Amino acid sequence: MEPPRSLWWSTLGRPVTARPPLQRHLDVDVAIVGGGFTGLWTARELKRRDPQLRIAILEKSVCGYGASGRNGGWASGLFPLSDQAVVGRFGIETFTHQRHVLQGAVGDLGRSIGEDAIGADFVHGGTMTFARSEIQAARLKAGVSASREFGVSPEDLDWLDDGAMRDHGFLDKALGATFSPHCARLNPAKLVRGLSDVVERLGVSIYEGTPVARIVPGGRGRQPEVITIGASVHADYVVRATEGFTPTLAGQRRAVAPIYSLMVATESQSNSFWDRFGFAGNETFADDRHLVIYGQRTSDDRIAFGGRGSPYHFGSTVEERFDSNPKVFAKLESTLRELFPTLEGSITHQWGGPLAMTRDLMPSVSVDFETGMASAGGYTGDGVVLSFVAANALADLLTAPDVETAHTRLSFVQHRNKRWEFEPLRWVGINVGLGLATWADRLEVRRGKESRASHWLDRLFNQFPP
Repeated sequence: MEPPRSLWWSTLGRPVTARPPLQRHLDVDVAIVGGGFTGLWTARELKRRDPQLRIAILEKSVCGYGASGRNGGWASGLFPLSDQAVVGRFGIETFTHQRHVLQGAVGDLGRSIGEDAIGADFVHGGTMTFARSEIQAARLKAGVSASREFGVSPEDLDWLDDGAMRDHGFLDKALGATFSPHCARLNPAKLVRGLSDVVERLGVSIYEGTPVARIVPGGRGRQPEVITIGASVHADYVVRATEGFTPTLAGQRRAVAPIYSLMVATESQSNSFWDRFGFAGNETFADDRHLVIYGQRTSDDRIAFGGRGSPYHFGSTVEERFDSNPKVFAKLESTLRELFPTLEGSITHQWGGPLAMTRDLMPSVSVDFETGMASAGGYTGDGVVLSFVAANALADLLTAPDVETAHTRLSFVQHRNKRWEFEPLRWVGINVGLGLATWADRLEVRRGKESRASHWLDRLFNQFPP
């Protein structure tokens, strides 16, 4: 597989050459399937805890080929499930602990990048969610008020009226915005490729161009086994770190739903453009529409902008042709020009790929000490920081299973996700949800008030039980 034709990959400065594939049997302590953020951070953290561990990473293409090299470049303290849902399921103490860990992990990630001397364009500038209508403003203000009930301070999340908003950034027709400092922008391809070099220097064996055909659990004195084309690996533990590509493995079709998110990038914008719209602190940005959008000002003054809207494909199918959707790319460009009416030049890059959404919207970190099987993923688009946190939790569990740590206390550690329904139910349900989000946004613009579609959308996603 060729690396994705994204803006991020075009900044690497040299062509990505695949490391040699696995061609002989291996015996290791930990085998990791997947060379993205989760797999690489897990290898790094395991080596930091025990430098003597023998670790092998098996990657179907090249490290960072999946979401880790294609995403929006938000390193945020966000969590896929709402604050209310986390408190309702796990209690206020667990919610508070988890919030502090995730928010602190943004800075921890930046420090780790610095320690490893990875040039990933990391800037810790915070994030803004703009209100571009009275409906969005009311909804965002209500969200800030609700967060106060859960102990979230103004320093962690606050509403900014017009003047304070413009001190950070501005979108056309914006009435105000929420601001949280717990987000950084980065170049994900630079990070994932740099991280692969770091773990290799630590003594981790990386095999690229090595598709995994099957993972066989251990048990009754037998080690788990990873079977590739022409070779196999025995290990004490096998970590599955395959995120949106998980359904391509045998027996994992219903584990996660691969949801496609697409992106575009502009030419570099002039100083006068940025003088008008701001984002001098490299704040990431979105607005409060239902169909998710996300953007950042890049290190070379472009706008990298993405969003959902591509359909879910029947049977959790993952294919390269789904990485491109002309209608979605056109919609992203028109939306971007609506947000920035004086946008200069043309779109220079278009790309996309799958992310993993679980049935209950919870990520998970799991270790089965009887079978030697471990996994982490299901980040639903918040994986840059969550993968770092999940890797620390995995490393703690695998090296000191009897010791409780800040990471192993998180709600999604040793969490068992509900599996998705059989087809055609999940195809209908997921695409109905995408359709409702689009419909709700359209009706809000047309009628100037919140539509019933918003409530139906909330009901649909609130059907996900713990």
